[in-house]
Amino acid sequence: MSESREFCPRCGDSVPERRDPLPGEPRGRDALLCDDCYFEDFDLVDAPDRIEVLVCSGCGAVRRGESWRDVGARDYTDVAVDEVAEALGVHVDAADVEWGVEPEQVGENTVRMHCRFSGVVRGTLRSAEVTVPVKISRGTCDRCGRIAGGYYAGIVQVRADERDLTPAERAEALSIAETYVADQEADGDREAFITEVVETDDGPNVKLSSNRLAQNVATRITDALGGSFESYPTLVTEDGDGNEVYRVTFAVRLPKYAVGEIVDPEDGDGPVLVTSVSGRLRGVRLASGEGYTSEYAEAEAPEATRLGTRDDAAETTVVTVEDENAIQVLDPVTYEAKTVPNPTFVDDDADAVLAFEHDGEIHLVPEEDAGPRATEAPSQE
Repeated sequence: MSESREFCPRCGDSVPERRDPLPGEPRGRDALLCDDCYFEDFDLVDAPDRIEVLVCSGCGAVRRGESWRDVGARDYTDVAVDEVAEALGVHVDAADVEWGVEPEQVGENTVRMHCRFSGVVRGTLRSAEVTVPVKISRGTCDRCGRIAGGYYAGIVQVRADERDLTPAERAEALSIAETYVADQEADGDREAFITEVVETDDGPNVKLSSNRLAQNVATRITDALGGSFESYPTLVTEDGDGNEVYRVTFAVRLPKYAVGEIVDPEDGDGPVLVTSVSGRLRGVRLASGEGYTSEYAEAEAPEATRLGTRDDAAETTVVTVEDENAIQVLDPVTYEAKTVPNPTFVDDDADAVLAFEHDGEIHLVPEEDAGPRATEAPSQE
């Protein structure tokens, strides 16, 4: 019984009968050609004669179409490899394709890419080599252009209520802004950037690329440092569609007292070292070591007298521990032995303690990592 055969539509030679192509496999006249006729016009790789790449000289982003993309390349050779990989096309009939590229730097702005391909077509291993010159041009992306031009849409002003910002608060507020913006950039938001930070005696002014970004920064600063903020929009222009464009200032106001301050609520239980100002003022009683929490009505700003800060405290010598309620230490100013309350944050075998002097009275102060050991006393609701 003779085998059923078909004929090549180009040369007329007989070819083995082929099965119907599966979904996704090539159809049409080329699928009926014999191998010789098929490979006469076959190109394993479709490559452009030349590739031109526009790279931002500021941030390294690459222009693709009408937009700029951050590619994360280490140098322009990496950019050239990525662009060639995007531009090359492998024939749809090829299977088990493997390829490699060898860049050749032929000039400051030109990289010649030597590409090698292999793949299986109609059961035959085919290979191809192509060389594609890549020219690198430098420009400025929209984002870097805006930064260079001083563009900003939102401002975050960080201030404190009835006091100066501490150096720690200034540093943390800027760190919060920089970290948040960096996270947005890492997530692909090319429009997120800090244009400028202006330091003033009252606090920093952070200029940001969008109102949304500025509002989120203000929210994160108050979440971390306490206080609140208000927004003040200013009409600056109209866009091409006639929509009003506003620049918004977000005025952050940190609480009246700062972490590390020593205050006296004047409630009869003595001074308090402030340890938190988020929501309500919290701290440690210097006389007893018990916790202090302001009443809800007073929140972050109870009526209190400022006495100083933890930084004003100095290390002094423990003379003797009289009992669980009293301890004798050297006055850090006069060096006289004085008996003061023995708070729970002082170790029984301590040889030295931090002491704070105010109006002739000595108050012991916990170390940085120390805190109330007793349960916080409930405040009056």
